[in-house]
Amino acid sequence: MIAALSLGLFVGTVLGIVGGGGSIIAVPALVYGVGMSPAEAIPTSLLVVGVSSLAALIPRLREGTNWPVVLIVGAAGIPAAWGGTAVGRLLDPNVLMLAFAVIMVIAGIRMLMRTTETEGSCSTGPNRAFRSCAPKAVGVGILVGFLTGLLGVGGGFLITPALTLFLGMRMKQAVGSSLAIIIINSGAGFGAHATGFTIDWLSVLAFAVPAILGSLFAARLARHLNDKHIRISFAVLIFAVAAWVTAGTVTA
Repeated sequence: MIAALSLGLFVGTVLGIVGGGGSIIAVPALVYGVGMSPAEAIPTSLLVVGVSSLAALIPRLREGTNWPVVLIVGAAGIPAAWGGTAVGRLLDPNVLMLAFAVIMVIAGIRMLMRTTETEGSCSTGPNRAFRSCAPKAVGVGILVGFLTGLLGVGGGFLITPALTLFLGMRMKQAVGSSLAIIIINSGAGFGAHATGFTIDWLSVLAFAVPAILGSLFAARLARHLNDKHIRISFAVLIFAVAAWVTAGTVTA
């Protein structure tokens, strides 16, 4: 119970600050920290991360979440995730996890390299151009959705870099938009995994309540942080998880 409370708080804090990364922490936390089986941890993680993302999104609604882009990316990602899941079942799990680590490192490096903020066609600023934004948003949704299904984890750690690097959103707007997309993806994923799944409400609540509280507090705290600090925090998280995944795969 103590492990569930503390790990839930950590997951919620990560979601609130960087707008992603919750599910890649939540699944191993539930398996190794709480003692769930992977079959139980995946739908539980999707449920907790979805609700926590909703809680973290509420304080950010005034920051201009780009809802047209959210809906396009989210809608494009749902069928792509099913396709990625089908392909992932045909590949060696160790290869998938190493690919997962490589993608995370690339995303982290790109986030650290981004030293200036530029607004592109998908931003809400003066450079926005929805006609040129829509195809790119569909492409991002398909790519992120496919990788989400392929790697078997949530796409939050991919969505935020994709929104800033490819669609030209400012970091704080990308975090809010990422949270909204995670809610969509988590709902779809939970529906796919929840067949025949009986929810252990005691464990879920022990994990979810501190996660929600942590996400609310962290989201309010993040409003006082500049974009550079959020990017660095996100990159550090990605590198740490990538190293953990690599070490676990190599020593398995």
